[in-house]
Parts: sequence; structure tokens; C-alpha cells
Amino acid sequence: MRLSFFIAKRYLISKKSHNLINIISIISVVGLSVGTIALIVVLSVFNGFEDVIKSLYFTFNADLQITAQQGKTFNYSKFPYEKIIDIQGVSGVSQVVEEDALFKYMDKQHIARIKGVSDNFIELSRIDTMIVNGSFILQEGKSEFAVVGSGIAWYLDVYPQNISNLLSIYVPRRGNASSFNFENAFNSRAVHPSGVFSIQQEFDEKYVFVPMHFARELLEYTDEVTSVEIRYKPGVDEDKMQSNVQSILGNDYVVKNRFQQNDALFKILRSEKTAIFLILIFILILSSFNMIGSLSILIIEKNKDIGILASMGADLKLIKTIFFTEGMLISFISSIIGLVIGFAILFIQENYGLLQLSGGDGAFVISAYPVKMHLLDFISVFGTVMVIGIFATIYPVMYLTKESSTIKK
Repeated sequence: MRLSFFIAKRYLISKKSHNLINIISIISVVGLSVGTIALIVVLSVFNGFEDVIKSLYFTFNADLQITAQQGKTFNYSKFPYEKIIDIQGVSGVSQVVEEDALFKYMDKQHIARIKGVSDNFIELSRIDTMIVNGSFILQEGKSEFAVVGSGIAWYLDVYPQNISNLLSIYVPRRGNASSFNFENAFNSRAVHPSGVFSIQQEFDEKYVFVPMHFARELLEYTDEVTSVEIRYKPGVDEDKMQSNVQSILGNDYVVKNRFQQNDALFKILRSEKTAIFLILIFILILSSFNMIGSLSILIIEKNKDIGILASMGADLKLIKTIFFTEGMLISFISSIIGLVIGFAILFIQENYGLLQLSGGDGAFVISAYPVKMHLLDFISVFGTVMVIGIFATIYPVMYLTKESSTIKK
């Protein structure tokens, strides 16, 4: 093993008789290194964007969401609040009522969704950090307010500073779906917008926050809720928490964690990351043909050396091991160079944000491309390059060493 490694290393670093071999060897190392850099950089950028998306969605969504197994609503009076709040790690429980509604502001109309929340909602969520205009106020004394998504605010031309206009909200009246009289068919209430939030387009164009009692009066509910949201303290085992809550509630309720609440989104993110990874692997495979050519030419050039080694007693296995080791050295050096340069690029981007997102006028939540380095990604990229190197080395080693000379087996 030491002999084959020593000879392979000498062949790799020694000057070749033809400059073409040197050039092809350099190209093969550069090609694999660039492919490695692309792999680790793209994976880390995907991780960064995934973290940004998670933070935005998790700002809006609760740690756990509880809904009825059947039906749209359930009575909160029958909900085992005391048992849930007593679970170690639970920091708060919030009631939620959601329903589609027609919103009218001056002469403009838009269909969106009201979300009535209990008084402790702002203490349990981080949505107040996403206010871009006004403030997150739903109740002040006897006055009631609404907080509007930026997309809805844009459609309706809503400005919290405009205190002379109210936001009118219309929902179908229960039991009067067949009425042709608009006033009889709909319940309506008016409220002053106190703020505008901006999280993500899906939420910004869909939700308007109102106080819980406002939503219940509008929808003619007593103690019904459409869901209950739970926030828990940092460091809690999320799977264990979800399991504990579900065991207390039984089969009458559905308990979803943050990922399950946005299951389609995270499936798409994982699929995109996998697709990009496979495309870059294909590019790496194409670049490995340079290594196949480099090893093939090297074996042909070293035909005389192979004969000398054979005459000295070297068998076919040793000859194959020498050139296989050289191929693996090329893969190893290329992957290490690529990972080191990739790490340097990612470190600079993570700490200094040199590569900015286009349009630095606040159009994006972040100003620079986000990156998130995972040790597992570095290990998987290294392993992928080495596996490609193995397959790229097998052909020239297995075939050409047999053809180069008559060697004792």
C-alpha cells in the first residue's frame, strides 16, 4: 500500500514528458474543484434562503396549531386549556377565529380573511416586529382596531394615518345564505386600521387581524374558535411536545407543528434543493471525463515503467493500485481545494455580505444572499466527489493496464 501510494504521488507531481498531459491533469483538478465549489456554495445558499423563509413563516405561524378533526369550529369551553397550559415548556395558548370576508375601504373592495385573536396573541407571536406602517394595536380602551397585510393595504389604499376613514368588513350572515337583500345577507362592522404588516406575499395579501370579540360578534359566534395556537419555550423537544399535546386532546383534534402547517412549501424547498444538487452532480460527472483522459494518457506514457515494474515482480494488482491511487489523489486534492475555497467564499458572504440582492431599496427582507453552512453538506459533497472519482478511475485503470503490457497476475 505504501509503495503504490509513493509511486502514485511521484507520478502525480512529477513533470510529464508531454505538456499536454500536464495541462489535462491541471484541467481535471480545476474542473472537479470548481464543481465542488459550486455544489457547496449552492447548497449553503439554499440553506440560507430556507432559514429566511422559515423565520418569516414561523413569525406568523404558531409552534403548534390545534384544529377540530371534524367541522370548521369547536367550542373553546370544552377545550382542556388547563391541561395544555400545565405541560412543561408551554409558554402560552391563544384562541383564533378565521373566516373569509369582504373588505371595503372608501370606494375599493377586496376579499381576504379576518383573523380574530385573543389578547395575549401579541405576547406569543413575533408579528409586531413585522409592522411596516403604524403599530400592532387591536384594542385601546373601548376602541377596536385592525392590522392589515401590506398586500391588502396596497389593494385598498389603506393608510393608518388616515383617521377619517374606516375599514368595513362584511361576512355572510348565518342562516341567511339565500337572501337577496344585501343588508340581510351580510353582517358588517367597521374598524380603524392601526397598522400594516409585511411578512410574505401569501400572508400579506390574505390576512387582517382583529380582536377576538370583534370577530365573534361579526360571525355570530359565542365561544367557538377555528383553532388554538400554542407557543412553547426555547429548547423544547418539538416532537415530544406535539406528542404530549395530541395524547391529551385525543382523536377529536388535529395537532400540527410549524412544518406541517406549511407542508407543501417545505416539500417544494426540499425538491428544489435535491434537483439542483443532482444537476450539479451531472456537471461534476462531465468534468470527471478530463480525469479519465488524464489517467488514460498517463498510463500509456508510463507503459515502459509498467514493464520495468512487472520485470521486478510487480503483479497486475499492484499496477492497478498505483494508478487507482493516483486517480483518488486527484479527486481528494480537487475536493479539498474546492471545499476550502467554497468555505472561504461562504464565510466572507456570511460575515460581510459582499454579494447583494438586486434592488437594494428595501424590496427584499434581506439585503445580501443568505448562506448557512452545514457540516453534513460538506461531508456529502466530499463523499460525492470521491465516489465520482472512483467511477472515473475504474475504466482507465481496469482496461488500459491490461493493454499496456504483459504483466504477471
